[in-house]
Amino acid sequence: MSLPRFFVAAPLALGLHDLPEAQAHYLSRVLRLSVGAAVQLFDGSGQEFVAELTAVGKKSVQVDVRERLDGLPESSLRIHLGQGLSRGERMDWAIQKATELGVAEITPLFTERCEVRLNDERAQKRLEHWQQIAISACEQCGRSQVPVIHPPQSLKDWQARVEADLKLVLHPVAQPLIEHPRPSRLAFLIGPEGGLTEAEVQQASTYGFQPARLGPRVLRTETAPVVALSVAQQLWGDF
Repeated sequence: MSLPRFFVAAPLALGLHDLPEAQAHYLSRVLRLSVGAAVQLFDGSGQEFVAELTAVGKKSVQVDVRERLDGLPESSLRIHLGQGLSRGERMDWAIQKATELGVAEITPLFTERCEVRLNDERAQKRLEHWQQIAISACEQCGRSQVPVIHPPQSLKDWQARVEADLKLVLHPVAQPLIEHPRPSRLAFLIGPEGGLTEAEVQQASTYGFQPARLGPRVLRTETAPVVALSVAQQLWGDF
């Protein structure tokens, strides 16, 4: 039987630890675990830790970390996803599924057809929300490292800064993904609802992005990263 598994936003080591209030509340008030219960923790370092609850309160839980384990290895293909910002649950879905599919970094992008507008305060709140989605996805899928979620930025800024052996922009008129050479670091550019404009696709080419297609059908903005990452992991990664 698998143990309840949680991310802890602090370095872990063998010995006693007080868990952050959010995790403490969930363990004590939602799962109703008591002293002596075993849990599995990870801190994003790539390692896993087996611990036992030694004290349980309404807002505080202490654990005794008793065993350190090797975490699930990351894919040999390091993928940075540049995802055009979309509304509400579509963006949440893209981040959740990209995390499950082994993406290393995600950058939400402002593009010409982007319908989302964020001031500094809203951008920070959305970033924290997306980070929690990625953490929850890691807790569910078994990943021991949480992907980096970068603050939203302009498409041009991201294109100029992202580093990869192979940079691809999804486009319906292009050679199939399988015809591109095997990379160790891959950057994927995927547009928002309504897609990228032709000018944006042309701009991407000046930064080294090559057009690639996934098939004859046009995919929704939240479907495209799921398919693209799945195919990439099958061709060059750990599927």
